[in-house]
Amino acid sequence: MDRFGRKRQMCEWDELARDDAGLEAVLARGDGHRLPPFHLLSVPGMSAAQQRACSELWTRDRRSEAVADRAALGFTFPDPGSRPIRLGYLSNDFHEHATAHLLIEVLEAHSRDEFEVFAYSFGADDGLPMRRRLAAACDHFVDICDLDDAAAARRIHADGVDILIDLKGFTARARTGIVLLRPAPIIVNYLGYPGTMGAGVCDYLITDPFLTPADTAEDYTEAFAYMPHSYHPHGRTTPVGKRPNRREAGLPEEGFVFCCFNQPYKISPNVFDIWCRLLAMVPDSVLWLLDHPDAAGNLRGEAIRRGVDARRLIFGGNLPQAEHLARLQLADLVLDTSPFNAHTTASDALWAGVPVVTYAGQTFPSRVAGSILHAIGLSDLVTDSHTAYFELAHELATDKTRYAGVAARLAINRLKMPLFDVANYAASLEGLFRTMALRHREHLAPEAIGAGVNNGRIRSVHSDGRPLGE
Repeated sequence: MDRFGRKRQMCEWDELARDDAGLEAVLARGDGHRLPPFHLLSVPGMSAAQQRACSELWTRDRRSEAVADRAALGFTFPDPGSRPIRLGYLSNDFHEHATAHLLIEVLEAHSRDEFEVFAYSFGADDGLPMRRRLAAACDHFVDICDLDDAAAARRIHADGVDILIDLKGFTARARTGIVLLRPAPIIVNYLGYPGTMGAGVCDYLITDPFLTPADTAEDYTEAFAYMPHSYHPHGRTTPVGKRPNRREAGLPEEGFVFCCFNQPYKISPNVFDIWCRLLAMVPDSVLWLLDHPDAAGNLRGEAIRRGVDARRLIFGGNLPQAEHLARLQLADLVLDTSPFNAHTTASDALWAGVPVVTYAGQTFPSRVAGSILHAIGLSDLVTDSHTAYFELAHELATDKTRYAGVAARLAINRLKMPLFDVANYAASLEGLFRTMALRHREHLAPEAIGAGVNNGRIRSVHSDGRPLGE
């Protein structure tokens, strides 16, 4: 992690405004090729256009080198004929990891009549059950840890993968070099990185109409592949488990529990200001946060600066998924971060029956929780300003009738609304993959496809060729 990223992760905010201004200056000069794009996702005020510019700069030299490397590899892509479409999922998170928990039921739901599923893993085998479950969910599970980028690309190409799905983007330990070699005719940016990867990297971005409205297309180099509800998958089979008591979780016996289990780098000073105002105005309330040894002390200090007793910040450790979902039931309300929203932490909270309040900005990462809430029928918990965010959270914490109504709707919607409907989610995702493959076969360039999009001759299609929606 770069110096600026470390400071955010530690919640060292004294020089944050100056640092952020320096980042903008670097981008404006066009010399941000050493500036990791992931870092900009959590910087307030950064536009989607600036995030795209950073991605372009970050990959500029790598793209130039990849052109010659691709020529040397000489990949060609013959017509696959009538065989199933071969999907290749590329990641180092095929083990006990948030991405694996989100994706596992989708992998298990893929139609094996129409799709052949490959997983290309460059992450360690942790020996835990999720690793074995992932391997079983795929037709082919290929460990490429010991292969360099060129060798990994040759393996993917030799397997005849039609659509290579990058689950990492610019997140930690990504291997973008494999993608830049283009070992498959179609490359997709999906799930792991909430933003564009820049020109010449991926053809499509799996998204949804709330996340990236059509009028934001210029801020992304990929063509939008629209899911009908949320781009974010989450299964229904993970057990929530028995709810512990408050004392077991380190919480006080009484009082409203605000909660945010996002990583510390997502917490911005202006959002923390709001949280402290809520603590000041809601008697006996506490704020339950993820314990991070480098950040907890700084957050306590920031609370004191804002006139809040640091003991009202309660820190919970990292727990296995089942235990984490069980303890989440003790929270009353999840307070989202901005401009980098909750992703898995938001859908996990909703699965555990806890409402989430978010503020939706103008960039992909600042709209993820809003996308998730729309897909579970709780769009009224999506606000459009910090003021509205504060007012809604305060109302839910102090108006028992309003809170009870929201909690009751969530309880009903968990198993009714699209968010946790994996079967329909997988079918919609397959419709996008099918359309991508069909467009490629007809020598059509990538362009927006999916929910509500009409591209003329080809739209997202069912397995029998009918356009989606018919």
